[in-house]
Parts: sequence; structure tokens; C-alpha cells
Amino acid sequence: MEIIMFFKHLLHRFERDEVLGRAAELAYFFLLSLFPFLIFLLTLIAYVPVSQEDVLGVIRQYAPGDTMHIIETNVLRILSEQRGELLSFGIIATIWFASNGINAIVRAFNRAYDVYENRSFFMARGVAILLTLAMVFVIIVALLLPVFGREIGLFIFASYGLSDEFLDIWNAIRWGVSFVILFFVFSCLYLAAPNIRLRIRDILAGSLFATVGWITVSSLFSYYVSNFGNYTAMYGSLGGIIVLLVWFYLSGLMIIIGGEINAIVLQSGKNYVS
Repeated sequence: MEIIMFFKHLLHRFERDEVLGRAAELAYFFLLSLFPFLIFLLTLIAYVPVSQEDVLGVIRQYAPGDTMHIIETNVLRILSEQRGELLSFGIIATIWFASNGINAIVRAFNRAYDVYENRSFFMARGVAILLTLAMVFVIIVALLLPVFGREIGLFIFASYGLSDEFLDIWNAIRWGVSFVILFFVFSCLYLAAPNIRLRIRDILAGSLFATVGWITVSSLFSYYVSNFGNYTAMYGSLGGIIVLLVWFYLSGLMIIIGGEINAIVLQSGKNYVS
């Protein structure tokens, strides 16, 4: 009965907080920040032992349909044409557009917790920029871990003549590593973004939902687009962009619903009556 009341309350908040509209807002900002972010990231990796293929390979795991072709073609073309000024441009553009996206997430979370944004413009923007930079750092670490982890593992296992076995084990656990990293990123977002003091245990339910939900939705949508969806027939050359927007929309939806779940757990406890 409590579970039924929980979902009824979640549905009520889903309508009250205009979750669908806020997810569309997030999709718009995600699209704006995608290419500046990738340009910045791919330019930055010249200074770390990670290849462009490592970065694009992470996206390729989840990107649906032909969107990966659009991402690779445009980003690599820009990188080949202009190199020197891209890092500074990428930093500025990434911070601005991505922090706009974080601001939209902050507003959605504040609405979920029924709190007002009483922080000053500079404080709120500073929080958004810090969260953006933190996510950049986490993503870089996430890219470095598989590279170094694989090399270290191969060295250790090769010493015992087990290099082939390690490759099988590594392929099995890399999804687990991705899950842990995503869970950590979402947890940081849910903990720091809303204008309310939260404890780690207050955001665990939403972080778990967002992680599982995002991986599941991305995989299912990618399968649907690859096997059934024919967006090109309807939208022509814009089909790939539409697929990318829908993917971002579903991603934003998972993030906001996770925030709503955290708000219900914190505010309502076992009493799911608004």
C-alpha cells in the first residue's frame, strides 16, 4: 500500500512540477553544451594519456542510432580545422552553456523540494560553474581509469601468464565501473544542486534510480532507433539531430524524476499525502 501511495504522490508531483517541460528545457541546454564540451575535452586530452577514440568510445556505448556519426563528424572536423584557440574557446563555451544546463537542473530540484533560490545570481552561477568543472574532472578521471586499469591489470596478469583471462574479466567489469562513476556523478549533483542542506542518505534513492534509469533508457532507446525507428524518413537530414534531442530529453527526464524521488523520501517519509 505504501508503494502505491508513493507512486501516486510521484505522479502528482510529476504533473505539478511540470517535469516533462523541464526535461525539454534540459534537452535544449544539453544539446547546446554537447559540442563545446567535447571540443574542450578532446583538446584537453592532448595533455593526458587518453586518445580521442577513448573519449568517443565512452559516448558510443550509449549514443543511439546515427547520432554518433553526427558527433564524430562535426567534432573531428572542427578539431582538424582549428587547434590553437579551441581549448580557451572550449573552456568558455563549455562553462557557459553547461552551467546554464546546471541552472535548469537547480531550478527543477528547488521546485521538487519546494524551496526558493535565495542565493545571489553570482552565488548560484558559481555553484553551477563549480558543478560543471567537477563533472569535467570526474569524466576525465572516468576516462583515465579504464586506460590505466587495463594497463596495470595486463601487467599483473601477464606476470602470472593470465593476460587472456584478464581481458575477459575486464570486459565484464567495465560496465560495473561505468555504473559506479555515473552513480557518483548523480549523487554529487543531487547533493549540491538544490538550495537545501542534504545528507548523503537523503539522495541515495534518487541517485540509484537516475543511474539505473539512464542506462536502461539509453540502451532501450538505442536498440529501438537501430532496429525500428526511422527518423530519417520523417525528418530527412535532421533525423540524427532529432534522435539526439530525444535522447537528451529522456536523460533529463531521468535526472528530474530522481530529484523528485529524493524530495519525496526527504519530505514525506512514510506519509505520501501532499
